[in-house]
Amino acid sequence: MTKAVAIQGVQGSFHHIVARQYFGDVVPLLECLSFDDAINSLLNKETDAVVMALENSIAGSIIPNYALIDTHDLHIVGEQYLDIQHHLMALSGQSIKDIQEVYSHPMALLQCKAFFKKHPHIKLIEDKDTAEVAQRIQKQQLKGVAAIASQLAAHLFELEIVAKSIQTIHHNETRFVIVKRDHEGSITEGFNKASLKFELEHKRGSLAAILNVMSDCQLNLTKIQSLPKIETPWKYAFFVDVTFDTYSNFKKARTLLQIMAEDFKVLGQYKHAK
Repeated sequence: MTKAVAIQGVQGSFHHIVARQYFGDVVPLLECLSFDDAINSLLNKETDAVVMALENSIAGSIIPNYALIDTHDLHIVGEQYLDIQHHLMALSGQSIKDIQEVYSHPMALLQCKAFFKKHPHIKLIEDKDTAEVAQRIQKQQLKGVAAIASQLAAHLFELEIVAKSIQTIHHNETRFVIVKRDHEGSITEGFNKASLKFELEHKRGSLAAILNVMSDCQLNLTKIQSLPKIETPWKYAFFVDVTFDTYSNFKKARTLLQIMAEDFKVLGQYKHAK
């Protein structure tokens, strides 16, 4: 049984929505204003799981979160995709012309750039969390200030939606992963996706050789992300997601990759959410 789940942000955040979808409404939530705090709660055993955004269909990968999972030897045990609809919200009785400042998470601001180009009078200010800004506007009764957040946040904090679905691309999805300290039980045939991390020798064809093994073992490469190794300039670690029809194909590939790659590890084995 899951004791508690850490989320980045407060209730009404997109992480909160994913936590409810994945764990239900019964599991207690620990609100954290940074991913580092959320991971620390897991390491300190205050929580049993963390909901963590990993990539967005508009803004791309959240690279520091890959590093957090890898650095602390944590395990991805599940994933969830969420359709992200960004709404501009403020205290009731205000129009877009009344809004002078918008505070929000940098990722949300990035996903809504085109909308704000049409409203150059609005000053955009980066903040820690979308829903926390909505909460602050209500608590402090801030006029002329708006938040970019979910419809749930508008409902929880009694704000009026000034403009709906302001993200640049209407179909805007974020992939969230569920992270735990250990693997969930034994690995069985029910798993059809894995997240891997490896490093390679800095020589021609090394990455191609790895990709050929994946192809020969009938693994479908769904994601590849490089991350610089800070202590070794111009050397990179690779984070890869693969899906497979049979678990035996993955086991075969894993054995070969462990021989070929440096610092190879499996970050997670889980069921594909789509």
